[in-house]
Amino acid sequence: MQTFKTVFISAIFFFSFVAASYTQDFKLGVVDLQRVVEASNSGKKIKEEITKKGKKMEGDLSAKREEIENLKKKLEREAQVMSKDQRDTKEREVDIKIYDFKVLEKKYKEELFKFQNEKLDGMKKEIFEVVQELGKRGGYTLVIEKLGVLYSPDTVDITDELVKQYNAKY
Repeated sequence: MQTFKTVFISAIFFFSFVAASYTQDFKLGVVDLQRVVEASNSGKKIKEEITKKGKKMEGDLSAKREEIENLKKKLEREAQVMSKDQRDTKEREVDIKIYDFKVLEKKYKEELFKFQNEKLDGMKKEIFEVVQELGKRGGYTLVIEKLGVLYSPDTVDITDELVKQYNAKY
């Protein structure tokens, strides 16, 4: 399905290029969105925020992990002198802590993923606005993302110009 989609989009671009080349001068721009995110001031700030939030979450998880390990060690040391009921109770405590840890870990992963997507989605909207302005001002017929492009000469890459204009605007 993905291959068909890629071939279909490529065919549309090809026929658009052919038709456009007969009617007017054709000017193509290629943008590497990943590089824009990594090189722009906003992108660096977002990456820093995500890293900070991730480290805080990892710190919380490390503390919980250490608590579980300590409980396991304590249970191993004291298991011989405990009654079966006490041992079962302590094992249940450890199992509950492990379950809670896994739930918290999953929650943190989802939270971080959602946080990252919200930040990047907002940034992408801003980038698309700047691409529109750059395309109109530069007289580009078509500006495409580099992700789906198999080859393009460096002369059509407008990523650096986009980063400059994006940083100036945001």
